Amino acid sequence: MTDSFEKYDLPVPRYTSYPTVPYWSGALPTDVWLENVRRVLAEPATAWSLYIHVPFCESQCTFCGCNNIISRSHDRESPYVEHVLKEWALYRAAAPQLIGRTLRHVHVGGGSPTYLTPENFRRLLTPILQVVQKDQREFEGAIEVDPRTTSLEKLTTYRALGFNRVSIGIQDFEPEVQRLVNRMQPYEMTADINRLARELGFTGVNFDLIYGLPKQSAESFRRTAEQTVAMRPDRIALYSFALVPWIKRQHRIFKDEDLPRKAVKWELYRIARSIFLSAGYVEVGMDHFALPTDSLAEALRQGRLHRNFMGYTNQRTDLVLGLGMSSISETPWSFHQNEKDLIKYSVEIDAGKIPTLRGHMLTEDDRHRREQILKLMTTFRVSFVSPEEAAAAREFLTEMIQDGFVGMNEQEMWLTATGRPFLRIACLFFDQRLRDKQPEGRLFSQAV
Repeated sequence: MTDSFEKYDLPVPRYTSYPTVPYWSGALPTDVWLENVRRVLAEPATAWSLYIHVPFCESQCTFCGCNNIISRSHDRESPYVEHVLKEWALYRAAAPQLIGRTLRHVHVGGGSPTYLTPENFRRLLTPILQVVQKDQREFEGAIEVDPRTTSLEKLTTYRALGFNRVSIGIQDFEPEVQRLVNRMQPYEMTADINRLARELGFTGVNFDLIYGLPKQSAESFRRTAEQTVAMRPDRIALYSFALVPWIKRQHRIFKDEDLPRKAVKWELYRIARSIFLSAGYVEVGMDHFALPTDSLAEALRQGRLHRNFMGYTNQRTDLVLGLGMSSISETPWSFHQNEKDLIKYSVEIDAGKIPTLRGHMLTEDDRHRREQILKLMTTFRVSFVSPEEAAAAREFLTEMIQDGFVGMNEQEMWLTATGRPFLRIACLFFDQRLRDKQPEGRLFSQAV
């Protein structure tokens, strides 16, 4: 299996969208984007999801690849909240149907949402949540929390606003690993936040772990995985460290000798995956594990698991609306991203404009391939549209078939249990844009 890891550990997209962002056309006028939003909301049965990006962090975790702004001063909080609310007002004016359509998901991410004071968090969310029509049965309000900047008061605020899920960033419990990634977070600190969340009535607690960080070893990561399952989170995200020093300058501080070699990195993944499965967790799509009682596991069983820029979700929505600097939105026909620079974002908002950075209108071929990739990412199997496509897949994926990672007949293909770690590689067959034009430089992280 180690040989296979070496063979298939290639730089490929994570497929939170298709086409992937580097292959977007870039040209999506704001008026066209808003027309797409109105078009999807014209149907009364439309359901939608909301993502709000809070870019601020008090310190830089050196593993991080997010769009963030590091500042110990909180002077920017209030102006940012005001700008996001102005953006929300622009969308309400341009697409008033938002208020009458069912809101299924709210996800607040970052950066670090726990950077905001309870007062500013309430100022941000209250005007939105008071006017939307939340799903009465399956509404999910989720927030990413950093235990180092989380308190009982903040958790109480989130719960009072209707949030029912917290995603706790951990990465690793080992002190030396934490020191090297500039995230000193004792085990007891995480355990306290987990306990408080349960006591306050949060029905879902997620843990995020990363393998491939400096100084991780098989022994140390086994301890982290065992400590994780001992706290029994509802979901566990097990991410591969995406080393992209050509994009993120903080990654350049890592020394080659400190990072786990490929064989060791594969062993870290294998150990953690085995521990999670032995503890009763269900493997959900790529990188995720959930208790059988969790809504993700239920969605997997019922065939309604979905994946978008917020990650895996328990049901699909027709519109994902992103607010805040760098946020990404989508409709069935298009993608849209806000300005990634805070000053540019703020200037556009103050001018009464949607802060469009770039976007993409999907072609018919894009939409078809998007659905095939989505199906493979959520069910581990996908149907072919023709015998010719089946034959082309058999040729392209010959080695994965021979290695027992992919199964195939004339109608469909599927990932075997041993092939699931290489899901992103199998998706390459359907990524016609990448196959037609290989990137000229380094764009993507390694597959495993």
